Formats: sequence, C-alpha cells, structure tokens
Amino acid sequence: MTGTDAGGPAAVRPRVGHIQFLNCLPLYWGLARTGNLLDLDLTKDTPEKLSDQLVSGSLDIGPITCVEYLRNADRLVVLPDIAVGSDGPVMSCVIVSKVPLAELDGRPVALGSTSRTSVRLARLLLEEREGVRPEYFGCPPDLDAMLARADAAVLIGDPALRASLQQAPTQGLAVHDLGAMWKEWTGLPFVFAVWAARRDYADRHPETVAAVHRAFLESRDLSLTEAAQVAAQAARWESFEAPLLERYFSEALDFSLGRRQLAGIAEFARRVAADSGFAPDVAIGLLEPAPVG
Repeated sequence: MTGTDAGGPAAVRPRVGHIQFLNCLPLYWGLARTGNLLDLDLTKDTPEKLSDQLVSGSLDIGPITCVEYLRNADRLVVLPDIAVGSDGPVMSCVIVSKVPLAELDGRPVALGSTSRTSVRLARLLLEEREGVRPEYFGCPPDLDAMLARADAAVLIGDPALRASLQQAPTQGLAVHDLGAMWKEWTGLPFVFAVWAARRDYADRHPETVAAVHRAFLESRDLSLTEAAQVAAQAARWESFEAPLLERYFSEALDFSLGRRQLAGIAEFARRVAADSGFAPDVAIGLLEPAPVG
C-alpha cells in the first residue's frame, strides 16, 4: 500500500474508521496478514459515531451507515464492492419481542441500536409491513433492561447475536430478523453500511484512497477464504462457538456492493426519504478507478 500520491510528498496515514462489532471482523482481520494494517490510522467505534466522524471530517475514509450516507452523498464517494449487508437473514439485526409484531400498535418498543439505519429499517418494517405504530424510546443495548420497560427491543451487532442466539431461546421470546423481513418484503438485499471517503480527501489523495480500497478488498477476500480460521480465533474471546461464527461470516453477512445491493439502497431510500432528510432518488457516487502508484 503506497504512502504517497503521484507527484506529492509523503502523506500522513489516512484516518480510517473501524466498526467494533464482529460483523466487520472479516473486513479488518486480513489487514495484518496482507501487510496493510500499519499503513492506516484506525479509529474504533460504533457505527453511529464513526458515521458522524466521517461526515465531520475527523475521518478520511470509513464505514458509514446507509441513512447517513444518503444524507451526505454530495460530500462522500462510495468505495465499490464493499459493504456490510445481507441477502436474507443477517442474524445480528433483530427485533426481539414478547408479543406478536401485529400486537405492537401503541405499545413500547426499545431501540438499543447504535445504527440509525437499523433503527429506521425496524421502524419501516413495523409501520409499513406490519401496520403498527409503536411508542419508541432509546436505551442502552441490554435485552433484559429493554424488555423490563418494553414489549419489544431492536438490537444490532454483537448484542443482537447474544440476544437472539442465547437469551431469547431460554426466555421464550420471538426473534424477528430484519434482513429476512426486508428480503421477504422487497426481494432485495439490504445494505446496512457502505465504505466511503470524503470527496475532498479523495480529490486530493486519489492514490491513497485507491490503495485503502484495495487493502480492504484483499482483507475481505482473504478472511472469507480463511473463514474457519477467522471464526476459530474470534471464538477464543467471544461467547459464540466457532462453527456459528463461520456461518455468520460466510453465509449471513454480505460484504459485496454490486448491482442488486445498489438497488436495495435505492429502494430503501425511496421508502424512507420523506422523513429522513434526503431525496428519494439520491444519486450514489462510486469511486472512480485511480492509477496504481
């Protein structure tokens, strides 16, 4: 990975965001193996906070939730063929409910998510697909605490995995997978987050952005090839068995961003634009290829 742009002096390391959840582990695990990790100034945080940092300029490149990208598309350029989404059940974006979803009208629903996109998707599915209008409130992502005050809880990431795979089965709770619900409703994949660069940074440092893009694609491809090894290593410090994590990385999560994924983003934008702060036909700007330095 190059540290310079054509004709320019040595550049400082690009400031790159890193989502702390297991769902992004395959995008980062291979960076050390490919020798690219030290070329990045990584910041670890939640999807919501990383999105804010990219928009504000505290990061140069990083993941941004779909809603926040659509709100700021004019200032960002999307890295092609890399995202976090699903083409069916995703396992780690769920509604855990004490009652059938059809009975949630006017009842409390706790939003424990740290992703504005997942919260907006959950609201969309409840209101437009299920036809209910719950009373929402935000709180930390602790299932027991959430359901002490609510009839259902929206969770993403590692707390969602723990809630749906470990807690819900022992407590007789229903788990509704947001990825599966969206796919059944629209026939399309859902993209929770894309990787983007600030447009002004990409204009000044096209080769650096291209090199970071290649580094993430190489890391993802290596990690998915060695998914069993990634899962075995992750299982050493997580409360999930390696075979489950391998299935999560290899089958539930979709790390691609192609024609069908872009169609899924466009459909989501059309459905939620009216109250989300962007146009229903917002254009998705993809990074143009840059010469290899």
